[in-house]
Amino acid sequence: MAKSIYLDYAAAALPNPSSIHEQGIEVKSHLEGSRKNVADILGARVSEIFFTSGGTESNNLAIQGVVFTSHEKANKKDKLPHIVTTNIEHPSVLETCKLLQNRKLAEVTIIDVEPNGIVDPRKIKKAIKPNTVLVSVMYANNEIGTVQPIKEIAKEIRHYKKTRAQSLGPSAYPVFHTDAVQAVNYLDLNVEKLGVDLLTLSGSKIVGSGRVGVLYKRSTVKISNIFGGGDQEGGLRPGTENLAEILKFSGALSKLENLKERESKRLVMLRDYFLVKLEKMSRFDLDIGMIINGDLENSLPNIINITFPKIPSDLLVIELSAWGIMASSKSACKSLSGAGSYVIQTLRPDADPEIGGVRFSMGHDTKKENIDYVIKSLIHILTKLKKWYV
Repeated sequence: MAKSIYLDYAAAALPNPSSIHEQGIEVKSHLEGSRKNVADILGARVSEIFFTSGGTESNNLAIQGVVFTSHEKANKKDKLPHIVTTNIEHPSVLETCKLLQNRKLAEVTIIDVEPNGIVDPRKIKKAIKPNTVLVSVMYANNEIGTVQPIKEIAKEIRHYKKTRAQSLGPSAYPVFHTDAVQAVNYLDLNVEKLGVDLLTLSGSKIVGSGRVGVLYKRSTVKISNIFGGGDQEGGLRPGTENLAEILKFSGALSKLENLKERESKRLVMLRDYFLVKLEKMSRFDLDIGMIINGDLENSLPNIINITFPKIPSDLLVIELSAWGIMASSKSACKSLSGAGSYVIQTLRPDADPEIGGVRFSMGHDTKKENIDYVIKSLIHILTKLKKWYV
C-alpha cells in the first residue's frame, strides 16, 4: 500500500473535514464524534449542535439569525421584529440587540432585573408582544453570579404561545435563547429540562478546553446564516472547523460533567468561608459597610461581588494586584472602557459609578489558604485606604 502523501494544503495545512479524501473523512469522523458528545451532554440531537469561534459569535448567530429569518418571512406591512432581554446581559447580547435596534432592524425591550440581580419571569411575559420573535436571558451573570429562573421563563413563554394560538393561531415565536457561557461549570445544561430553543457555550470558561464556541439550536427553530461563506456546520456557520480546539473542548466538557457536582459543593463551602472572614474584618476597625452584590441563594458557587462604599473598585483591583491577587471590577469585555460596571450601576443606580464592585471569582485551583491570604491583604489595603471612607 502506498505511503500517505498530503497534497491538499490549499484546503488546509492539516486535513480539512470537508475534504472527500481519506484523511478528510477521518478528520470528519472525529469532528462528528465531538458533536455527538456535546449533544449527549446537552440532551440534544447531534444535528442541533453547531461549532463557532466562541461565545460572542454564538450569541450573535442566535440573535441576528432569528431576527434575519423573521425579516425573510415578514410582509412589508409587518412591524419590526421585537426582542426582549434584560439589562445585565453580557455585552455580546446587549450590544448586539442595541445594534439591531440602531440599524432599525429590530425593536428591543430591556427588562430591569430586581435589586438582587434576578429578573422576574412575569415581567418577561408582560413584555412579549405579537411581533416578539426572541427572548434572550442569560443563565448566570458573569459579574455577580446570579442564576436566572430559566425554567420559569420558559414556562411563561410556553403559556404565552398557548394563549396566542387560541386567538391568532400557532406561531414559532418567540424563540427563547440563553447565554450559558458562565453557567457551564456548575449548572445543569440539559436543554429539554431548561426549556430553551437556543443555548450558547464557550470553551473560554472551561479549564483545559479549546477556544471554541457552541450554539445549540432546536431543530424546529429556523435561523439565518449571518455570514457569507461555505456550507460548513449545516450551512449555518461557514468556515473550516477548528478541529484541534473542538476536540479539546469536547474532552474538557466531558471531564467537567463528571466533576461538576463535587466541585460546586467545594466552592460553596469556600465561598461561605470567604464571607465569614469578610464579616470578621470589622474587629480590625475596618467595618466600612461592605455590600454583597447579587443573590447568594440563587448564585453560582464561585463568584462573590463586593462593593466597598466610597472606595473606587478600580483602585481596589490595582491594590489587590500589587499583592498578587487578580480580581476584577467589571466584565473583561468592557475592561478597556473608562465607564464603571453597568451591571453594578443597574443594581445601585443612585451610587457613584466609580465605586462599582470587586468580583472575586474562584476556580478549581482556589484553596482555603488563598482565601486567608486575600483577607490578610484586604486588611492591609483597607487600612491604607482609610482616608477614602473615614
